Amino acid sequence: MGQHLLSGNPPVAVSLRHSPRARRISLRVSGLDGRVTLTVPRGVSEAEALTFAASKGDWLRAQLAGRPDSLRVAAGIALPVEGRLLRIGSGTGRGVRLTGDAIEVPGPEAQLPARLEGWLKARARDRLAAASDAYAAQLGRGYSRITLRDTRSRWGSCSSRSALSYSWRLIMAPPEVLDYVAAHEVAHLAEMNHSPAFWAVVARLLPDYETPRRWLRREGAALHRFRFSD
Repeated sequence: MGQHLLSGNPPVAVSLRHSPRARRISLRVSGLDGRVTLTVPRGVSEAEALTFAASKGDWLRAQLAGRPDSLRVAAGIALPVEGRLLRIGSGTGRGVRLTGDAIEVPGPEAQLPARLEGWLKARARDRLAAASDAYAAQLGRGYSRITLRDTRSRWGSCSSRSALSYSWRLIMAPPEVLDYVAAHEVAHLAEMNHSPAFWAVVARLLPDYETPRRWLRREGAALHRFRFSD
């Protein structure tokens, strides 16, 4: 995948991807991280594709301008944890603590982002494992393992070997959203597709799945605005 920069104010970084299956040139702005992908079908030159992208420059900038700015995690900012906005502050002792509407992180300020990220990942693993276990038992299917990642393209996945993978940032979303993603991926243990049969399994595991699904589509991208490292 080649990287190109479209001139203009501001310049726009574009990832160019060749696809023999594509029927036409297409542009996509990721709802998660704002990455711009230019897909080039067979028989179309890169120059022609980049000319097409340049002609859509105003549209691309409008899409990118509507995205929330990234925010470096530090003391004083508000961070969502399980759907609640908590003010980050310094703490004492050895572990991260929740106190009312605050989250207290002990240790040197320079280590705060890493310590907080580690705490969030541990909490995410506990919640996702519990939800996956419950839904897998309900379905009567087992999974092989759970992996946490900081994925940008998807919130979860289920492999053909029954391995579940989740974005640890789901711990920042409301609990019902985390539950929906767990139910979605566990449903793939029975249906490795997105057919009506698959969605029927999701509905059996979580009858009101549409509500958290809509939240994730509408608000999920904002969970990626929080940066824990430079």
